[in-house]
Amino acid sequence: MKTFYSPAHLAHVPAEEFEAGRLTPAVEIPERAEAVRARIVERKLGEIAAPAEFDNEAVLRVHDAELVGFLGEAFEAWQAAYGSKAQSALPSRWPAPGLSARRAPDIESRLGTFAFDAGTPIMKGTWQAARAAANVALSAAEAIRAGERSAFALTRPPGHHAAGDVFGGFCYLNNIAIAAQYLRDAGLKPAILDVDYHHGNGTQTIFYGRDDVLFCSLHADPNYAFPHFLGFADERGLGKGEGFNLNLPLPAGTDWARYSAALGEATARLRAFAPDVLLVSLGLDTYIDDPIARFRLKSDDYLRMGEAIAALELPTLFVFEGGYNVEMLGVNAVNVLEGFEGVH
Repeated sequence: MKTFYSPAHLAHVPAEEFEAGRLTPAVEIPERAEAVRARIVERKLGEIAAPAEFDNEAVLRVHDAELVGFLGEAFEAWQAAYGSKAQSALPSRWPAPGLSARRAPDIESRLGTFAFDAGTPIMKGTWQAARAAANVALSAAEAIRAGERSAFALTRPPGHHAAGDVFGGFCYLNNIAIAAQYLRDAGLKPAILDVDYHHGNGTQTIFYGRDDVLFCSLHADPNYAFPHFLGFADERGLGKGEGFNLNLPLPAGTDWARYSAALGEATARLRAFAPDVLLVSLGLDTYIDDPIARFRLKSDDYLRMGEAIAALELPTLFVFEGGYNVEMLGVNAVNVLEGFEGVH
């Protein structure tokens, strides 16, 4: 399996995020992707290739031009307002119900308009990393379009929480949605399976009113887990998209027995949709020792996950998302890929 990877992510180095009422050390750090890359090399999974350069056309098929423009200039605007020592742009106010949604030109207003949380900082290298991640996903999608059975987009920062007009949840551009739209524009029928611990609210929002892209997500119940405001089981799609969105929220403490039953429900729905290509939001924060999650999957379970995905017998694009136990992240990610390839 070919992996696409860009070192541009190394310039995006969040130091802290706002969580549980306090600033805490960041968990979405460069070591995450580097651990996965090192494991791919160790296991000789296949070639690691640099991405091609794509212009903004594919990005703008998914994201509003205003959001894209803001992400490209936000850090400079932040430093212009607060000085060169202000290293991380984070919002501190939002247009909540009862306030005007009018967008003022100051950086605080614009941050509060485009960001939905206070855990997704914009730094000097953030836009370059996010844009490179989109190129990574698009390059992997192009490999699938050209006939490859599988590919892995080692994207960082992740993407599945970013919607068409907002960013958050460590995500700036929705890498998997950009790749899915690219494949749809090439005449293919894509489906997305999201196995991250957290619901892919951005991906759901982007495709919620459509019947040409199926979205299936297994995730922690939003009654107790981020993103809190989306991911409930009764969210089935809107208009012609009704029935093309499947959410399978799961309780804290979910182990492989419970998870695999939900995965079986998702794969049955995928078969019924009969896609030409499958895209997998590969989050590994379902691991038992992930520091910010509450599921109980073990490393060997990821081999079985890969096998279950392979049983769909579809060209498959894996896109890296969450997972914050750096020590085991590479093992768990590559276990999915090796389970899919049947080489373990």
